[in-house]
Amino acid sequence: MTVDHLDLAPQARLVAQLAAHVTDEQLAAPTPCPQYAVRNLLGHLIGLAQAFEAAARKDFGPALDQDPASTVPDIGPGWRDELPKALDALAEAWRDPAARQGMTRAGGVDLPGEVAGLVALDELVVHGWDLARSTGQEYAPDEASLEGALAVLAPGGEEGEEPGGLFGPPVPVPDGAPLLDRVIGLSGRDPGWRVAG
Repeated sequence: MTVDHLDLAPQARLVAQLAAHVTDEQLAAPTPCPQYAVRNLLGHLIGLAQAFEAAARKDFGPALDQDPASTVPDIGPGWRDELPKALDALAEAWRDPAARQGMTRAGGVDLPGEVAGLVALDELVVHGWDLARSTGQEYAPDEASLEGALAVLAPGGEEGEEPGGLFGPPVPVPDGAPLLDRVIGLSGRDPGWRVAG
């Protein structure tokens, strides 16, 4: 994938579809993110969508300075409307070629616009997997989204560093593993993770 053709819309739609099938009973379920229940993961998805939309528009403000690890997010009563709207706005903001030009900021870190777009895509891919696994849903991102996520994760993963500074050390996967498993392993997650029980 080239950043000139970066399209967050397919992955944003996929995450919105997953969220639409989350039941109220599943909101307290565990996720692959140790400090997050499903409700916290959904809150994180809302926050990251809003932050990376602002990053695309170069709308600098307090939302772009907050370290995402500094708080445990949660959802409000209107999250079922709020999340798909935030995801649509995120995808729309990154359709503008200006979003990929110059520098921007996200999570308190300055980075080139083209890199920020790929990081946003990676967040959607990885946290989409988190949400699917936590709620027992099928998950099949498109290949372009997976390639974009791999582009973000692979350099850190190959060097044994924490990819992007946001995820844990890579989890080894077998040679010839599917692309999704490789991406998830590089994100510091076990591709075989399931909710116990």
